[in-house]
Amino acid sequence: MSGHIIRPERESDWRAAEEVTREAFWNLYAPGCNEHYLLHLLRDSGAFIGALDWVAEKNGEVVGSIVFSHSMILGDDGQAHPAITFGPVSVLPALQGTGIGSLLIRRTLEEARKLGHQAVLIYGDPGYYARFGFAGAERFDIRSQDDYYADALLALELAPGALEGKGGRFTEDALFDVDEAAAEAFDRGFPLKEKLAGLPSQERFLEIVRRRRAK
Repeated sequence: MSGHIIRPERESDWRAAEEVTREAFWNLYAPGCNEHYLLHLLRDSGAFIGALDWVAEKNGEVVGSIVFSHSMILGDDGQAHPAITFGPVSVLPALQGTGIGSLLIRRTLEEARKLGHQAVLIYGDPGYYARFGFAGAERFDIRSQDDYYADALLALELAPGALEGKGGRFTEDALFDVDEAAAEAFDRGFPLKEKLAGLPSQERFLEIVRRRRAK
């Protein structure tokens, strides 16, 4: 990975990271995207974990980004069990598949472990995230916020046994329920891009999301 640097994000990187995130997610899961707006909001959120806000740099330019936030499992035992989640994680389309995303994820998971975080839960493609040790959250009896087992809900113990006996409903910060009108308004501050529907990546996303089962 010659020429690449993985480092903590600086305030001077914020706009560049939002631009990278927009490019990475545009038309990927739906026509357009709102992940760059979510990134913008997260930095001012109490859920944001500044120590795990990292970027990838190539030739002095930001080409990748990852952020983490606090989340929790609303346990069946009546307790709220802390967890963390990452996302959006993004790499410029021209550099996807070169290992930058994997470097960002592996390095920040290592940092999260050093900081004492116990478990990470995310929504993502099981086929991709298995390489980092993620498995279906169902194995820990963890469901979506609306109480469904979901193939897209993945879990990783950063400490052995961290999720044992922690079954319940995973919940992220309310910011993840993005206001679409506000996201559209924010996006108007970026160069105009065409929104496309019916792309293979969008169909793949919907296929994974539909894999849900009642408890």
